[in-house]
Amino acid sequence: KGVAWLIGWALILEYTIGGSAVARGISPNLALFFGGPNSLPWILARHELPWLDVVVDPCAAALVFLVTALLCVGIKESTFVQGIVTVLNCCVMLFVIIAGTYIGFQTGWVGYKVSGGFLPYGVNGMLAGSATVFFAYIGFDSVASTAEEVRNPQRDLPLGIATSLTICCSLYMLVSVVIVGLVPYFAMDPDTPISSAFARHGMQWAMYLVTSGAVLALCSTLMGSLLPQPRILMAMARDGLLPSFFSDVSEKTQVPVKSTIITGICAASLAFFMDVSQLAGMVSVGTLLAFTIVAVSILILRYVPPDEVPLPSSLQTSFRLSQECDEEKVGSPLGDGNHEQGTSEIKDVIVVESINDPLIEKQLYANKLDELNRRKTAARSIASVCVGVLILTASASVTFLPFLVMCLFCVFGGLLLLAGLGMLSWIDQDDGRHSFGHSGGTLASQHFHASLRTRLLVT
Repeated sequence: KGVAWLIGWALILEYTIGGSAVARGISPNLALFFGGPNSLPWILARHELPWLDVVVDPCAAALVFLVTALLCVGIKESTFVQGIVTVLNCCVMLFVIIAGTYIGFQTGWVGYKVSGGFLPYGVNGMLAGSATVFFAYIGFDSVASTAEEVRNPQRDLPLGIATSLTICCSLYMLVSVVIVGLVPYFAMDPDTPISSAFARHGMQWAMYLVTSGAVLALCSTLMGSLLPQPRILMAMARDGLLPSFFSDVSEKTQVPVKSTIITGICAASLAFFMDVSQLAGMVSVGTLLAFTIVAVSILILRYVPPDEVPLPSSLQTSFRLSQECDEEKVGSPLGDGNHEQGTSEIKDVIVVESINDPLIEKQLYANKLDELNRRKTAARSIASVCVGVLILTASASVTFLPFLVMCLFCVFGGLLLLAGLGMLSWIDQDDGRHSFGHSGGTLASQHFHASLRTRLLVT
């Protein structure tokens, strides 16, 4: 339950702060339609509070409350609306790529001619930037929550996640390559980098087009960020990890209204007081934690799964009620019942006599001992992988260590990582792999290597 509680709150942190950061980025784009960054109406414009040293954003908080109210009413229409917005957003991104590439060839890609090359701040700067980039990849894990609505989840869910991730990564990278080539990184507007890049090259009409797409995309992302939070709280409450208050569902709208209102208030407060850079750094922590725990959990389930998995409290109640109903339906122990009971007793006697055979006992003991040794070796190997990756990435990120000491730590972490990977590749996985995914365990190797790659990337 401790791990479930931790990962649940990591997901809540991811979606709540992510929604707040998205809401905070809408107001600068809206301001462009009113004439400039500081042209919003007074009631929606950003204001600095000198006694708190913060800049509040009433527009962001208002948008969060608006989306929260919409989610409390119902979400049947949101799927259709989000589909339209997603198509429009992809069209805008394709326009940015095509038009930006044309401008780049016309102007000679001035952004790539600055001094410093592709890594002006070195490896440490790249790692620091990659920590914030995790913010762009939140939400892909929510695809797995649709498993019950998918006809063939073993095939469709991995395919859907991989396809959407590939398309989004391609669009992200292409847009970044184009915009960085149009405007040097130090001259970009942190609030509206794409729109200001086109305005810098005299394409005002393109600026408004891109801004419209950005506003629509941010609104859709805000709704997608606020939608899963109440469901996570509801699931945790049903499993006994939170008070039952969070699991209440409205009979009229079939929506967890109380949880939705609470998450909306929290997200609106964060959007009102905190800026995007602070929010992005915080949401990256939740995303990194969730991805890391999932990757390690896959290795544990493949090699050292628990002998008994406890049912959630909600399922325990349903199972107990079903068992009581079955016991009430059972008739008297006569007739067919006695015949079945006698057959079962005969089978039990045969099994007991077979187990009492000395040769069989010796073989069973040897198999049990081999399995115990395999599990211990697998557990040590997984720990070696985790510790090795942690030491390797930490030593490569710090700046206060001498170069020789940093190299020694990197070598030590790399050796631990390679040793753990070698042992995991050499030893056999748990027998449960034969019932994982498709019959015959055809997906075992794919998920094993995918979990290792994920573990390396997220750390």
